[in-house]
Amino acid sequence: MDSQLVEMCMESATESLDAVEAWRRQRRTLEMMPSHLAEALLHRLLRRRLLFPSLLEVFKFCVDRIDLRGESYVDAEWMAYIGGFEHLHSLNLSDCNKINSSAIWAIIGMTNLKELDLSRCSKITDDGVRHLTTIPSLEKLWIPETSVTADGVILLTSLTNLSFLDLGGLPVSDSALCNLKVLRKLQHLDIWGSVVSNKGASHLKWFPKLSSLNLAWTKVTMLPCLPSLACLNMSNCTIHSIFEGEGQKALLTKLILSGATIKDVSEAFLHLETSSLSLLDLSNSSLNSFCFLPYMRMISDLDLSGTSAGDESVEHIAFVGQNLRHLNLSRTKLSSAGLGTLAGFVPNLETLLLSYTAIDDSAIPFMCIMPLLKYINMSGTNIRGISNEVDSDLDCVSSLSGLSTLEHLERLDLEETRIKDSALAPLPSFRKLSHLFLRSGSLADTTLHQLSSITSLVTLGIRDGVLTNTGLDVFNPPPPMKILDLRGCWLMTEDALLSFQQRHPQIEVRHDLLSIALVKRLSVTSPLSQATPRAKLYINKKGGSSTSPLRSIRDSFLDQRLKYTNEELLAMRFDSTSISRDSVVQIPHELANDG
Repeated sequence: MDSQLVEMCMESATESLDAVEAWRRQRRTLEMMPSHLAEALLHRLLRRRLLFPSLLEVFKFCVDRIDLRGESYVDAEWMAYIGGFEHLHSLNLSDCNKINSSAIWAIIGMTNLKELDLSRCSKITDDGVRHLTTIPSLEKLWIPETSVTADGVILLTSLTNLSFLDLGGLPVSDSALCNLKVLRKLQHLDIWGSVVSNKGASHLKWFPKLSSLNLAWTKVTMLPCLPSLACLNMSNCTIHSIFEGEGQKALLTKLILSGATIKDVSEAFLHLETSSLSLLDLSNSSLNSFCFLPYMRMISDLDLSGTSAGDESVEHIAFVGQNLRHLNLSRTKLSSAGLGTLAGFVPNLETLLLSYTAIDDSAIPFMCIMPLLKYINMSGTNIRGISNEVDSDLDCVSSLSGLSTLEHLERLDLEETRIKDSALAPLPSFRKLSHLFLRSGSLADTTLHQLSSITSLVTLGIRDGVLTNTGLDVFNPPPPMKILDLRGCWLMTEDALLSFQQRHPQIEVRHDLLSIALVKRLSVTSPLSQATPRAKLYINKKGGSSTSPLRSIRDSFLDQRLKYTNEELLAMRFDSTSISRDSVVQIPHELANDG
């Protein structure tokens, strides 16, 4: 009952701008409110665009964590109020593009601030770092992809309490890294994309507590012995040998080599102790042999996506199969036959990612003997959902029925396949299925009707289908549903989508038309723009209302579909889906617009 009462109070206090002004004018203080409730109230106001700078005043004695990430209107005025938060412990300003070095001045000298995130605040320069040096309590600092130089990095040496430091994308030099070795408490260091070389990396041995290191996109080819290191990322590096041969071997638990060029696989792993390695990411790397895998039997998470791994690699994967929980073979040369060879060796597998491989419906029976599977991704494969070829869809036997034996299956991805409505009939019998993603031009209103019977469904995506307003009107979503993704379903209208939203306010509906409508509403009637002149949205320098980019795009061309009737559009859609998949050039996965 107490939690319901709290929720009612929260809802009432954040119902509208008028409701906020009502309790604000009463000069209500929140000083006695528990911090977790005060934070919940603040962030609900933020989500509803009801929070403005002066309103922060009422929270300054009860909130110790503020998360403003991605809020493009946060500027120096906001920071002036945040500077008064005496008990502030954590402040997240990542992606706040109006925050500059001058704005940071407001928080200088804070005595309790331990965590500060300025990721991708491109206007932060070395001057901003000078302000930060007045906050000796800082333990975690994020300044990646800012305008800080190597000289600014050297200024951080005064923050001797730092245990976490993210300098990703900054021009950290060998000299700058050498200066940082005074940070003896440092446990996590991120210097991806820096200009650090092997010479600079040699100074890493002076960090006695370093347990996590990110050197992705650097020129480092070899590291000194780092016995405390547990997690290493050398993605997109050219690797000769991960560690030097001298000293105690590092007991890594996580090794990420995504996109790496590995000269000699036997040399690369020679001085690495693999007995405790639990995560190995080799995605998109240059490896074409995986004969080293049998020596890494403790691996539970293996990513070989985008490599040359195929059916001939399965025997090496099988050696580590006993402990595998998560296996990613997407965009490899694996076929259904290869999966069949692997099936009996991965009894504890929970995640199996096979997108954009050559598997077809004959692979599904092999998945059925992996009893603990929770997540299967077969997007972009040759899966059709039928196990026999007949003239009529009504006589088809769905190959997906075999997956009903997987009692733990929670997520199923079947986007960009040739799945038809009739193949989805068995899905309502999947008791724990909570996330389902489909994307096909062959899916119609029947799909919505069938899937409404999946009682545990939380997220449903049916993209690029030929669903209509009628199908949406009669759709009765399962009670747990929170997200319905209908992007690309071009026969639906904005009115029908808004009507569904009104009937089911607990469901977030995703559709291209709703995105455009939201931008239009925000640009015209945003409560935030009414609340404070400093935070107005879409106002140009002359004082006029500027046009939303999305609205400009929408209004700049005539929708050619207006030439046709719905029946003609449907006929053209079905004609296009009848073209053989093999004759169509596939868009690379990296470029696919999947959200």
